Amino acid sequence: MAKRRASGEGSVSKRADGRWEGRIIIGRKENGRPIYKSVLAKTQKELMPKLRKLREDYEGIELTPEKDLTLAAWMERWLREYAETTLRPSTVRGYRSVNRCYLIPSLGDKRLLQLNTEMIQRVYNEMQSVKGLSNETVRGAHMVLHEALEAAVHEHLIPRNPTNGTTLPKKEYAQKQILNNEQLDRFLQVIKTEPAWYDFFYTEITTGLRRGEICGLRWEDLDSVTGQLSIRRSVHPGKDGPEIGETKTEQGKRMILLPASTLNLLRNRKTNSNSPWIFQDPRDPAKPVSPNAAYQKLKALLKKAELPSIRFHDLRHTFATHALQSGVDAKTLSGILGHTDASFTLDTYTHVTNDMQQSAAKIVGSFMEEVLP
Repeated sequence: MAKRRASGEGSVSKRADGRWEGRIIIGRKENGRPIYKSVLAKTQKELMPKLRKLREDYEGIELTPEKDLTLAAWMERWLREYAETTLRPSTVRGYRSVNRCYLIPSLGDKRLLQLNTEMIQRVYNEMQSVKGLSNETVRGAHMVLHEALEAAVHEHLIPRNPTNGTTLPKKEYAQKQILNNEQLDRFLQVIKTEPAWYDFFYTEITTGLRRGEICGLRWEDLDSVTGQLSIRRSVHPGKDGPEIGETKTEQGKRMILLPASTLNLLRNRKTNSNSPWIFQDPRDPAKPVSPNAAYQKLKALLKKAELPSIRFHDLRHTFATHALQSGVDAKTLSGILGHTDASFTLDTYTHVTNDMQQSAAKIVGSFMEEVLP
């Protein structure tokens, strides 16, 4: 009985057309028969480096029988079995949109084993140079494809992730728009004219919560005695209304201590509340306020106050900027904001820390001038 060759072992032979073929076993079918991968060359000498490279690529890897799976088929399976079971519905919808608009038209008919770094790089380049898509769109498509192919590696459908090694366009950061002291005063004055929204926006500018986080607050999250507020969930816009899910990151689950003015405001609010939500849908108290409604109201308030049309997230930036300028240290602020670590906070607010360094340098300089002769 012939000895069964293990995966990775190879054979070399000359074909009838005169070319040389190197072949290795990369896996087994359900019936035990081998799955081969081969390379061709005009001469045996030219073949051997190719065969060595092939062995290196598949070393220690036993692929499954689904080697002919196309990217389109795998993406659908990955979205259904991986993404839908672990991610927010709104995130999955975004992934499906990226897949439908950018990945399937360019790569959907390619077998997983056909995909290589050069092929994927061409698609990324064409998304920018031919289709004129933004850096953010290209990076988003890469993220979805990378995660899907990483799962394919885990399932032994491909030996390595071909998205590794691609060159991505630089990350584009949305410009932060911060309300200065005078603008913040005007904003506070205008929200006083909207009793139904005053508590919501006052809480936002004194805590810096993400939009989904403030919409997701329940009374059970508030300790009215100590002023501790637990951030446990997030609300996201959905097809059929707000969807309740996890915070953006694990660090997003946190406890913050409310300023006395905010605590008193919420205590008073609670006495008149008939909802489990701190900020409820005005039409249905059993539901949280919609993130979209909060965004639209912000725009109306800014227009009324004749202020710049900033994003909702810029209220968070406004809070963080004023906190740093008032002397709150980066580590404490990082915990309040739910950042991964203090270095991320410092990187995000370099515009503030640079000014703080300049002020510190002036203070030190004045002090040393007084001390030194």
